[in-house]
Amino acid sequence: MNINYSRILDLILNEIIPLTYTNVLKGNKIFGGAIISKHDLSTICIGVNNEIENPLLHGEISTINNFFEKKKIEPKECFFISTHEPCSLCLSAITWSGFNNFYYFFPYEDTKDKFNIPHDLNILSQVFNVINGKYNNSNPYWQSFSILNEISKLSANDELILKSKIDKIYKKYQDLSLKYQISKKDNHIPLN
Repeated sequence: MNINYSRILDLILNEIIPLTYTNVLKGNKIFGGAIISKHDLSTICIGVNNEIENPLLHGEISTINNFFEKKKIEPKECFFISTHEPCSLCLSAITWSGFNNFYYFFPYEDTKDKFNIPHDLNILSQVFNVINGKYNNSNPYWQSFSILNEISKLSANDELILKSKIDKIYKKYQDLSLKYQISKKDNHIPLN
């Protein structure tokens, strides 16, 4: 089955964002993820950032942990959805977990510029010498896809239909980011 972008946007809006909101109020970052079945696009699990509990519990890591607690199907039978382009920790976790794909909504540049969380690009550059986040997005382990870039390849009419959902996601994440930025000085996350 091909990925359905309307379903993915609904997943972000209706399943990931509500959990993210709860965790941002606790002082966590705005990142989240989901794993859905390639067969019927049903949600297998959701995960959101929980760095207050453990600095390694990024959104994707929480999602992967939730997946393996349930493990109903193999990772290669799933689509991995991430709200933001995964950091180096999460790229490695996706690889080691056996997922052969991931789709993300916000690219690194948005994470850095719109959400004032520059660590992904800084770590990729300073530790791995990956400049501007240009990792190999198609490799023997997986392929990565920008949800927004993929939507831009659709017909103008299909893209227009999805625009209102995209706009809602942008607005909700602006609100979440503001809440996080206000509260981050009070949390004890190493890289806040």
